[in-house]
Amino acid sequence: MRFFRQFSAMATPGISSLRYKYMERSEAFKEDSLVKKEPFSLFREWFEELLKDPAVNEPNAMCLSTVDKNGQPRSRYVLMKGYTDDGITFFTNYESNKARDMLENPKVALNFYWFAHKRQIRVEGVVSKVTQEESEEYFRSRPVDSQMSASISQQSRRVPSRAHLDELMEGVKKETEAAGGKVPMPNWGGYLVKPQLFEFWQGQSNRLHDRIVFRRSAGVEKEVDGVLTKQGENGWVFERLAP
Repeated sequence: MRFFRQFSAMATPGISSLRYKYMERSEAFKEDSLVKKEPFSLFREWFEELLKDPAVNEPNAMCLSTVDKNGQPRSRYVLMKGYTDDGITFFTNYESNKARDMLENPKVALNFYWFAHKRQIRVEGVVSKVTQEESEEYFRSRPVDSQMSASISQQSRRVPSRAHLDELMEGVKKETEAAGGKVPMPNWGGYLVKPQLFEFWQGQSNRLHDRIVFRRSAGVEKEVDGVLTKQGENGWVFERLAP
């Protein structure tokens, strides 16, 4: 009781009672409904469903978590720009904090959350750079204003003012005009996250949420707590987790 009174005193009025009622689903998310017994097919199925829903803004937004050399985790949102059976691709400045973190520790985590569908996908994996050719190809496909912004941004570094950034932008506009419309390529490019784990989460109004996790098999799987890991395809195994 003492802890509850202390917690109540610290809680912001109204927040503790916030509870959104999730849309009712006709069926739970079950193992026998899987398209295939590997995660990439399920990722593709969920993502393509989102693309058809105009209520979902930026379905490719994902939270990227890295860990710096001192063990400090850091998270921020980036945009997924591609996915294949090899992994998930995004782009950023190679001098940013996230790039420095990934150089020190290539283990990263991604999190997608789609509120309108009450679905979430967690990914854990190892990151590496894509080729310079792939990076430049994507860079040149971006709107020119986005290219210019990337070319002047020393991402995550301190700057004196907004006026300073505006001044830099005016300068690169002149450079671009003088170069016939070609923006200078910055120290910028793509990363590929090769997943070792996928967790698929589907929310339920009674909070008895569905969670199915796929992970790369490390060899012979053992029974844990009376639950036998299910054999998937292409080197993956999967299990249901308690909500």
